[in-house]
Amino acid sequence: MTGVVLDSADVRILTSLQEDASLSVGAVAEQVHLSQNACWRRIKRLEDEGVIRKRVALLDPQKIGVGVTIFVTVRAAEHSEEWLNHFSTAVVSMPEIVEFYRMSGDIDYLLKVQIADIHAYDAFYKKLIRAARLTDVSSAFAMEEIKQTTALPLPGAMPASKMQRALAAR
Repeated sequence: MTGVVLDSADVRILTSLQEDASLSVGAVAEQVHLSQNACWRRIKRLEDEGVIRKRVALLDPQKIGVGVTIFVTVRAAEHSEEWLNHFSTAVVSMPEIVEFYRMSGDIDYLLKVQIADIHAYDAFYKKLIRAARLTDVSSAFAMEEIKQTTALPLPGAMPASKMQRALAAR
């Protein structure tokens, strides 16, 4: 699958929006040195092409009571399409699971779970093992979050704060 071709203005817009999606079109246009209309058309095209999937508010897990991050690895008891559909449906319905990946290698699935504490994890674990036949479930509790970002690397991009300084220096 090939990506959408992005020019330098697109990259500047995406960099700005990844840092703060609440900015108005006018504020983004000012940051990236485009007219408001040109910026709006580019943002609209990036949305229409699926480059910008959605804009969301990022919440602080500690402040809402789900500050424990657990990475759960799962080995499936079988590898049929029916089993996968059943397991996927169950996992998608569990709000504690914030990321869900099918993996290559020895582990079949990786789940990222946000939970309140060890007691909440125990209840979650019991719900998970009731959801489908599993061969193995292992958990690793994150001790410290060293880096977490939702910003994807863009070709030739620099962080918006550095971009603003570079543009201001012109």
